[in-house]
Amino acid sequence: MSSYRELEIYKESKRLAIEIHKMTMALPKHELFEEGSQIRRSSKSITSMIVEGYGRRSYKADFIKFLIFSQSECDMKQ
Repeated sequence: MSSYRELEIYKESKRLAIEIHKMTMALPKHELFEEGSQIRRSSKSITSMIVEGYGRRSYKADFIKFLIFSQSECDMKQ
């Protein structure tokens, strides 16, 4: 693999981050800026952690650690 863009998990997390961003823009005004902003940042951080982990892929333990961090972000939203 020559790029993180080839990872299926990256593609899916990016697709979901875009979908979540669009959904949060439809929130009521009183939720749009506080809760909506937090949800948008959090969903984008999942993708960022996958990319950062891929950048450390030569250290398998680091790569796994960042994937676990990414999964933890997902768990917090449930």
